[in-house]
Parts: sequence; C-alpha cells; structure tokens
Amino acid sequence: MTIRLTVAQALVRFLAAQHTERDGERRRLIGATWGIFGHGNVAGIGQALVEYAHVMPYHQGRNEQSMVHAAVGYARQSGRLATHAVTTSIGPGATNLVTGAALATVNHLPVLLLPGDVFATRPADPVLQQLEVPHAGDVSVNDTLRPVSRYFDRITRPEQLVPGALRAMRVLTDPVETGAVTLALPQDVQAEAYDWPEEFFAERVWTVRRPGADPAELARAAAAVRAARRPLVVAGGGVRHSRAEAALAAFAAATGIPVASTQAGKGALRYDHPQDVGGIGHTGTATADELARAADLVIGVGTRFTDFTTASGTLFQHPDVRFLHLNIAPHDAHKLAALPLVADARRGLEELTEALAAHRTDGAYVDAYTAGKERWERRVDACFAGEPAARPTQPQVIGALDALVDESDIVINAAGSLPGDLHKLWRARSRDQYHLEYGYSCMGYEIPAALGVKLAAPERNVWALVGDGTYLMMPTELVTAVQEGIAIKVLLVQNHGYASIGGLSESVGGERFGTGYRFRDGEGAYTGAPLPVDLAANAASLGMRVLRAGTLAELRAALAEARAADTPTCVYVETETSDTVSGAPGAQAWWDVPVAATATRTPAVTARERYERHVSTRRRHL
Repeated sequence: MTIRLTVAQALVRFLAAQHTERDGERRRLIGATWGIFGHGNVAGIGQALVEYAHVMPYHQGRNEQSMVHAAVGYARQSGRLATHAVTTSIGPGATNLVTGAALATVNHLPVLLLPGDVFATRPADPVLQQLEVPHAGDVSVNDTLRPVSRYFDRITRPEQLVPGALRAMRVLTDPVETGAVTLALPQDVQAEAYDWPEEFFAERVWTVRRPGADPAELARAAAAVRAARRPLVVAGGGVRHSRAEAALAAFAAATGIPVASTQAGKGALRYDHPQDVGGIGHTGTATADELARAADLVIGVGTRFTDFTTASGTLFQHPDVRFLHLNIAPHDAHKLAALPLVADARRGLEELTEALAAHRTDGAYVDAYTAGKERWERRVDACFAGEPAARPTQPQVIGALDALVDESDIVINAAGSLPGDLHKLWRARSRDQYHLEYGYSCMGYEIPAALGVKLAAPERNVWALVGDGTYLMMPTELVTAVQEGIAIKVLLVQNHGYASIGGLSESVGGERFGTGYRFRDGEGAYTGAPLPVDLAANAASLGMRVLRAGTLAELRAALAEARAADTPTCVYVETETSDTVSGAPGAQAWWDVPVAATATRTPAVTARERYERHVSTRRRHL
C-alpha cells in the first residue's frame, strides 16, 4: 500500500512518528518545528506544517540562528532524547543556521535542520538568492553546513527521502555521533508528489544505547584507581547526557575521590556534596586546581578535556600523572594517552564502583580537600556580600540570584565574563540547574536557549543571564517569548562593553583596544563616555515586562518579583563599567592566548615575558 503525498508532507508525517527510548523512558524525538518562511520553504515545508498541524507543533522564530539555539536548549534539557526541527528558506535563511549548527555539533546535542535549497530541476538558474559557483553546478550555500553537521544529505529526488530520513534519525539518536543533522531540501522537490510506502510512516522507536565497559579495560581501570594516592575525577557534560549523576555521587561517596567539574559538567554533584570541589581549569576554583596540579591519576568522565579544562596543557603537573577516561566516544576516551574505558557514563561508573569494592582513598587526602573546599566557600561568601544601598558588582548580582533560587530553577549562560564568575561561584543545587554552553561559547545563545529549556520544562523557572554584549547580538527571541507567553526570566547585566575580552586584551598586551561600548576620545580610541544606550527600554519595546534595579537591595527585590511572575520578565541592572574587574577571584590556572612576539609598547612586551614563562610549563602527556 502507498500514500500519495508531497515530499514535505511525507517528511513532516514521518518525523511525527519517530520516538526514542532509554531505560524504559519513551519520548517523541522531534517535539516541534521552528520556522521562518521564504520562497524556498513556504510552499513545501510551510504547507506541510499547515496540513499536519495536528501532529507537528510549530513555533515562529525571528532569527534562524536563534531557532537552532532554542532547539539545542530543548534537546539538552530533554537529555538528548528529544529535539526540535528548524526550517528555513534558501540564501541568508540557510546560512544563518551555520553558527547554531556548529554549536550543536561541538556540544554533541541533536538538532534537525531543514533548509530550503535551489531548484533541483534548474528551470530558473539562478533563482533568487542562489549562489552561483562557476566551477560546480551542484553547490549551494547549504554546503556551508557540511563541516558543521554530523550528517548531511541533499534530497534531489523524492525517493531519496526514505534512506536519507532514516539515516538522519540514526545519527540524531546515536550518543556518540549526535549533533546537527541537515537535510537540504530543494524547493521544487519539497512540493513534488510521490507514492510513499505506508511502512515509512509507521511509528518507530530508536533505542539510545548504554554500552558497558570491556572487562579487560575495566580491570585495568580499577587497578589504576587502587594504585593512585591522589586521584581526582573530572566530570564533564557526558555525565549529564547519560543521566549519570546518581552513579557519580555513589562512586564519589564510596571511594572518597574528589570531583571537579567542567562548565558542562558543573552540577553533576550538588555543590554541598562532600566530594564536590567545584569547577576546574582556567575558570575553576583554587581547591580543584590545586588538587589537579598534585593528582597522580585524573579520571575523566564524559569530558573532552578542552584547553580551558587542562589550562592549555599546564594544569596536571604531577611527574607521574596518568589519565583514565570513561567516555562513550573512543575518540575522547583515548585523549592524553589515557587508559580508555569506553562505555556509557552511568553504566561505566556503576561497573567501576562495583569493581573497586571496598576501596577508599586515604583519609588525610579527604581531610585536605575538605578543608580546601571550606576555604573556597568562604571566598564565595565574601564575593557575594555587599552594601544593600550600593550598585552591585557582577559577583554580587550572581550572589543575589544564588540566594533566591532553589533546585527547581535553571540558569542559562554562554559567553562573556559571566561564565568564569559562574563556574567559580555558582552553587549548583540540582543536576540540570547549571546550563552553560561553553563548548562553542556563543554570544546570543542564552535567550533563545531559555525558550527551548522552558518548552521542555514548563514547570521550572528558567533564567537567561546575559551581558550587554550578548544581548545586542540576539535579543529578537524576546518577541517570541512574549508572543507565545513563554515565561522566561532574563537577567540583563549592563557593564558597557565586552568585559571578558577587555580583561583578556589587557592581560595579553592589547590594552583593552576596541572592547568598550564608549564614544571615541580625542585620539580616536573608544575610551570616552559610555554610550547612552538604554537596553531596558529596548527589551520593553519588544514586549517584555522590565524591572530596573539600581542597588543591590533593589536587585534582590526585582529578582524575587521576576521569579514569581507568570509572564516573560526582564530584570535590568547596571554594574561597574567594563574597565573595572568583576570582583570575582582571578584565574586559578593559565589559558594560552598567544602574545605578540615583537612589540614596542610596554604592555605587550611585559605580557610576552609572562607568556613565555607560562608556555615553559606546558606538558605533553604521552
């Protein structure tokens, strides 16, 4: 039996029948479709979404990149068991997807991209918005999505959709391969009719695997842990993706091994768990980084060991340090010449805990890191304290929110100076409270991602923390929040510039050039008065309810009012200018940003000397 439908109608109907299952939990894979329509998708996917509105929810976006971020936020909150699709027209609509696709793929988060494409049959060549490539007739702007997609296909004939769609679902649901998946859809093919086999539309369940460890690898891993005197766990985003938080807590409690966390892994243990020692690396705590420098065994769980985590290869300084990597992806499990333990994070932790039986690390080691943890908590308290009648510092802004929320709140951030302060200072109370996108650290992620998270968890309070630089990149989805009544909370921090890059620029001899949002001075530099930009008025003009706070006391009251609101609400607060240090403890470990090898200006010369001292401590772990 066959059913005659257009390609677009068949695709939408197929997507509505796809599900995932893990540990007995079954989810619809594609929960909704985001779209902005143009000539490349309005008559195809657009018409199909109208035809099948009863089975495929639709969300109207304002920016194509933002729609991808919203889908990614939904996917992360859903434990990668569900995601959204995103449809665009050809041309700029399609190329606007690239940044969001890269973010999804870097972070191993599934999202389905359905960009329109030029005519497959080429009756009009070139069509509006078509990029002509003289040396290749089969290239369109959609090819820019190839390097940032985990799977890419161009459906130039109707019958190609069947294998292409099935392959796309396989990649989306594969815990190793998942990321952005692109099905490029020529606009004429979208509207073409075809006789589809009924089986194509049958309900399908894709099992998300939990592979266990190889017995020999497990035995070697257990032996390495038993032999270590100063072991340290580094928990990454894979702990969260696997829902392995309880298994990690049990492993840490049983063995006494301290647990540090990457940005993606923070919250894997509650901040008050005895073995939690906070963030690690360039933006980490002094406690975690001191443990890392002295560790003789570093146990990575679900982490990629990026340069922020390893302090660009300078953090792990024990002369005999070894690495043990528990990761579902062999590519990551073998990094740093590690003993690989290729397995699902939850299952691997359970197996390793069992293999270690009654093993527990030395009591003196536990006492030492416990004291270090307590010292750091006192530093956090000092950063959060402030005069109620004064303008707050950025750490005090974080502290005001930290004091208000409970484990049900979710805090979202991605770029600027906030990630560093949050990694050091935030007290994560639940496994998914701390939502930092730091794999791609994409400015503009926070607001649309908050929409996706809120759609996945409508009962939760969802906060998007944004600085002025990030806000100006992508505030447009505030309109979507207002239109749909998605009650996100936006905490908008005004510090008049790129505070994070300003500080980095100063440290590498760049003298904060081009990082302030200020008028030009008499010499042409951006060092004049702050710009008279009213971001609160801008947010209000987009339909948001806005609460302004000028002092720390006013901020606390505004945050409490926003948290209680059932409509989209923005809290606006001005902190110190971008020329002022945030007030958080400085970096506890180095990060490699190359400094000019030759220069005449003193700041750059001094920075180069400092850079060469740090570079000399880098190690190759072989």
